[in-house]
This record gives sequence, C-alpha cells and structure tokens, in this order.
Amino acid sequence: MWNDRDTPLAYFISWRTYGTWLHGDPRGSTSRHRNRYNSEFLPPEPHWFEVNRTRMASPPFRLNKEQRGCVERAVRETAVFRGWDVYALNARTTHVHSVARINAHQHPSVALNAFKSNATRSLREVGLYRSDRTPWADRGSERWLWTEQQVTAAVDYVLYCQGDDFLND
Repeated sequence: MWNDRDTPLAYFISWRTYGTWLHGDPRGSTSRHRNRYNSEFLPPEPHWFEVNRTRMASPPFRLNKEQRGCVERAVRETAVFRGWDVYALNARTTHVHSVARINAHQHPSVALNAFKSNATRSLREVGLYRSDRTPWADRGSERWLWTEQQVTAAVDYVLYCQGDDFLND
C-alpha cells in the first residue's frame, strides 16, 4: 500500500569507507552519470581501476570492531540529538547501512552528512582515527522508503542480510 503523505516514512541511508570500492572495480561500479535506482553497474575496467587506485590520497580504510562500535554509537547519538529515529543500523568493515526517520521535509542528505561527520568526530575524539582526511568515500546512498513494506524490507536487509558476523577482529 502506498503512503499518501508527501514525505517518506523513512530513508535507507548508506555510505562506504574511503577507497574500498573504486570506479573500474572487479565487482563493477557506477558513475555520477549512471547513478540511478536499479541501474546496472558498469563492467569491470582493470585499467580505470588501477588509475583510480594510484590516485588515492591514502590507503583504503576499513573499520575494525572497536571503530564499528564507535560509528554506531555516533549515529545513534546524532539521531537522538536531532530528534530522528534509527530503525536499523549496521556498521560493517567497508560500509555503514542505516534505516532512519528524520524530520519531515528535511532532505536525507542532511542525515547522511550528519551521520558521517559525527562518526568521524567520534572516531577522532577517542583516538580510533588520526588522519586529517575523511575516512569515508564521497557521497553515499539515500533511498526513500514510502511504504511500511519498504521500511520492513530495508530493516531486514540491514539487520539480517549483511553476511556473517565478524569472528576474528
């Protein structure tokens, strides 16, 4: 059933860590010109991947267990401070997924930027990230969830479809 309101019920907001999925990647990639919902990835391009890899300002960043916990706390604290609800959250080694309800008529990019900024600040404050560069890739993904079914499916994906738990870190 469609939500007949003029604002989504929630947003599926995701972002990646720096350097962990480059254009030309063997898994495929997307570009700002082809970044449309459900669009196919560009095929792998080894030369383009290598060019992008050599242009990186720092090594790829991966979150360890302690850093993932810090990121999750920061996202939840940001939501509480701003009066948002986080329905699901999962910080992985190379990306973070969340499902959140934010203030009506506020664009989800506000939440994406707040989550990333406060996670970075928290990591630095506790000494878990010391670089002056961001630990995150540019931008992120903001999917609008209009129905209860979409919200439920996104929550399920974030909580239960991310693969095995981390065993050795």
